[in-house]
Amino acid sequence: MWREHPGFRWLGILFACAVLHVALSAAGREVAITIDDLPRGGDGGPRGLAEVRAMTERLLKPFRDDGIPVIGFVNEGRSAELGADGLRQILDLWLAAGADLGNHSHSHLNINNVPLDEYTADIVQGEPILRAALTARGRTLRFYRHPFLFTGPTPEIKRGMQAFLDAQGYRVAPVTLDNSDYQFAALYTKPQHRERVRESYVPYMESIVAFFEQRSIEVVGREFPQILLLHANQLNAELMPDLLAMFRRRGYTFVSLERALADEAYRFRDDYAGRNGFSWIHRWSRTLGLPPKGEPDPPAWVEAAMAAR
Repeated sequence: MWREHPGFRWLGILFACAVLHVALSAAGREVAITIDDLPRGGDGGPRGLAEVRAMTERLLKPFRDDGIPVIGFVNEGRSAELGADGLRQILDLWLAAGADLGNHSHSHLNINNVPLDEYTADIVQGEPILRAALTARGRTLRFYRHPFLFTGPTPEIKRGMQAFLDAQGYRVAPVTLDNSDYQFAALYTKPQHRERVRESYVPYMESIVAFFEQRSIEVVGREFPQILLLHANQLNAELMPDLLAMFRRRGYTFVSLERALADEAYRFRDDYAGRNGFSWIHRWSRTLGLPPKGEPDPPAWVEAAMAAR
């Protein structure tokens, strides 16, 4: 008569525990959604007030309807076609939908290519309309997002920039779910690529989320509230319901940036100084001396189409 070997019983117990751990992790997942390059990122779409308003209203609808927290990061210098009054109208749409707003600099400068004092002056230049819109609703300007996620090419410049941000009362808005949505967005405005982008975008984004869920465990020892980077463009305006549904399928609830940052994971030391910009999970892994591991690339056809533009 066959008898179960004790080792098999232990393997079964271990497997059941692993399944339970994954289920519990999925049940408690949280993500903060952050959207850069307001009023409209560089997707090549129209930038007149009527078009940007229509895109913004569609982008914000699922957040407004479902009470989902979201924060937009503003480049006042992207509003040349809108003018100051037009930009204020767009920012008021965000605030009326319940969103928060942060500073993404005036001109989206690259800190690797300009002196620190020019870069910090550009941060201040990006404040007036943004601060006025927040103040009118009794709110304050609290968060700064580095363009390109570049925080300084040398330790000295990085420290100088952080000292400036501290003095201005800013908290840095890090990113953990970094991705290449901007590549898909640039192709989405081209009719020949539109349908293929619609089919590929959310599966690509899900591969990014799955990668960083696992990498969080490897680097931090557990999953924690993630911070997603997206850009203000037509692609995200039209596919946001599908993107939010993907997160829900994976067991996520949506939280504010402030709530996500309350997790102790965001106290991890970031020793990286250099010319690249990437997820804070990668920054922490470098600080810990872990072997590098990169997130999935966009499909080869996306990269080929971008190179051919």
